[in-house]
Amino acid sequence: MAFVPDPLPPALEWSPALVRALSDADRAVGRLAGEGGRLPNPHLLIRPFVRREAVLSSRIEGTQATLGELLAAEAGAVVSRSPADLCEVANYVVALEYGIKRLPKLPLSLRLVRELHARLMEGVRGNQATPGEFRRSQNWIGPPGCTLSNATYVPPPPSEMMKCLGAWEKFLHVTNLPPLVQVGLVHSQFEAIHPFLDGNGRIGRLLITLFLVERGILPRPLLYLSAFFEATRRDYYDRLLAVTERGEWEAWIEYFLYGVARQAEDALSRAERINSLLEKWRMAVAGSSSKVPAALVDRLAENPYWTIKRVAQRLGVAYTTAERAVERLEALGIVTQTTDAKRGRVYCATTILKILEEPANRRPSRST
Repeated sequence: MAFVPDPLPPALEWSPALVRALSDADRAVGRLAGEGGRLPNPHLLIRPFVRREAVLSSRIEGTQATLGELLAAEAGAVVSRSPADLCEVANYVVALEYGIKRLPKLPLSLRLVRELHARLMEGVRGNQATPGEFRRSQNWIGPPGCTLSNATYVPPPPSEMMKCLGAWEKFLHVTNLPPLVQVGLVHSQFEAIHPFLDGNGRIGRLLITLFLVERGILPRPLLYLSAFFEATRRDYYDRLLAVTERGEWEAWIEYFLYGVARQAEDALSRAERINSLLEKWRMAVAGSSSKVPAALVDRLAENPYWTIKRVAQRLGVAYTTAERAVERLEALGIVTQTTDAKRGRVYCATTILKILEEPANRRPSRST
């Protein structure tokens, strides 16, 4: 039987554990908003954080591309990963960045959701995914090869779906709930409605970030939950299913808030460590007669992978000037060459890459 969810919000029982989870999440997000906003270059850090989110959200759906492969490909390196996998992850980046730019003119809405889906699915699944269109047929969730009769979960039929989406859209603009609780409800309900033939999980996770940006919870989009969901994938699916099967909203919200708190701590830790490295490297190149090495150090926050040609183009300098800057950073051990090619050499600040690729934080920090 298909499941048709009741309109949000559900009646929540505010147990001491749930109150503590909300307090913990609010405190961690507040610290990220305050200290993260004071970092020297948070705008540069947004780029790799967005790409990390794209990789991990796509990995939940089975895509195998790594963050290093995506960043290397964007820098112009040749990687062995399937072009289809890289395209799926790159589309997530496009959709998320599009949504952030679109929010000032178009609030979160069904229209924006369709626009995001069109970009997420462009050129990936062909016509079967109907990019930018809500489904007109029944879909279901379950193990590979399962049918409607033995599916794990069956979303609302098309005849009921638009009514559910209308109520969901209305709830997006409610302002009498704690925002972190509200976005947790929004995400779960979107997954329950499952309005697209494909891409529902990624769109649903992408909406978490856009909601936090729209509400001004964070000055910049540095908080992403896909890393936590991917690290606790079994719990993620089990909690969502428990909501639709048994109405266990409190357990879902407590899990969601715990993830918010851990990822806020995690994001601030990564950002602070990357900025500490950059400051150390700026001091190391401070004696250079040219300003190009210092400018290149700043750009390593955007992407640890660079080619000399790309450095020259991005900094607006001659190729030989860029080459000398890269060689200076290589001599200091800041970047290393990752290929043996004499032309199109690719360099990487591996210390930054390691910070970005560390597993997600699943436990409270000592200061919590």
